[in-house]
Amino acid sequence: MEHSRFGTTTPRKLGAAHDRNRIKRRVREIIRTSRSQLPSGFDIVVNPRRSVGERAVEELRSELLALLGTSV
Repeated sequence: MEHSRFGTTTPRKLGAAHDRNRIKRRVREIIRTSRSQLPSGFDIVVNPRRSVGERAVEELRSELLALLGTSV
């Protein structure tokens, strides 16, 4: 497989539908803009916590890239 595939889960405990959609949009944007830095050949599911909706995007980006084992 030449590229990685990403999925996002947002359970109801994260809040109302509009809150969950906002969280999904933030995670998708981080993945979209960091595609070249992400490892290839993996299927990855992101299961965000409630704090994702309250934190800065750059902070989330650096944390997600660190979790995936890439340099920031």
